[in-house]
Amino acid sequence: MNTPTALDDLLDDLLAEHAALDLVVAPLPDDQWALPTPSEGWSVAHQVAHLTYFDRTAAMAITDPVAFGAARDELFTAGMTSAEEMDRVTIGDLVALDPAELLAAWRAGRADLDAAARGLADGERVEWYGPSMGARSFLTARLMETWAHGQDVVDGLRSAGVPADRPATDRLRHIAQLGVITRGWSYSVRGGTAPEAEVRVELTAPSGEVWAWGPDDATDTVRGPAEDFCWVVTQRRHAEDTELEVSGGAAADWMRVAQAFAGGATEGPPAGRFA
Repeated sequence: MNTPTALDDLLDDLLAEHAALDLVVAPLPDDQWALPTPSEGWSVAHQVAHLTYFDRTAAMAITDPVAFGAARDELFTAGMTSAEEMDRVTIGDLVALDPAELLAAWRAGRADLDAAARGLADGERVEWYGPSMGARSFLTARLMETWAHGQDVVDGLRSAGVPADRPATDRLRHIAQLGVITRGWSYSVRGGTAPEAEVRVELTAPSGEVWAWGPDDATDTVRGPAEDFCWVVTQRRHAEDTELEVSGGAAADWMRVAQAFAGGATEGPPAGRFA
């Protein structure tokens, strides 16, 4: 019998994050899958379709890197044409499905990713849309994407008056860690460099545990609920619309540009949108 590894634990957390969003969308009547979300032009169905496509390609990247490379080239070519063309390539066929079929497709893609990722070794690298990623970072990025797009779904439903509950859990630690280590990336993707000043991050987990990164004596600090920090680094909330306490110019500037995900530089929602 194989001994579970830390990578298995991370994969279990990814599956739990999938399941948490599944509990939100599975009971929805068909018409509510068409409700808008904070992503311009995207409905609940678009969000689930996006996750479906990239869970599928994540499984492909592990099991068939050659086929994944071809799909990646097609996507890059589409992206150079327009955002609409990129959406057509990635989610066009999926959004055309009825909600029950889309839900089944998402579940199947998740199962494929689980089966593929169980064979990964800690430290193994996986091809992706930018540089190859270590197995741990690769799965953490999938968890972050699932949680962030799930937040879009929850926000969209609540805006329409539909009750949607997805309680925060200590799985947020994976996303918070990613948010901290991508501080430099948040600047380099914009053609700049992060200020030299170190930033201390202290976050209160849903369980009440305190998570901390950075030097104890740093004068620049970010403190507050872990969920709020994760909202900011995934660009789901402006820092001013959260309970984060941000002290120091370097910390404030980081929260202004924070971007824990790959791709081109993007901007989060303006202050006041989720006040």
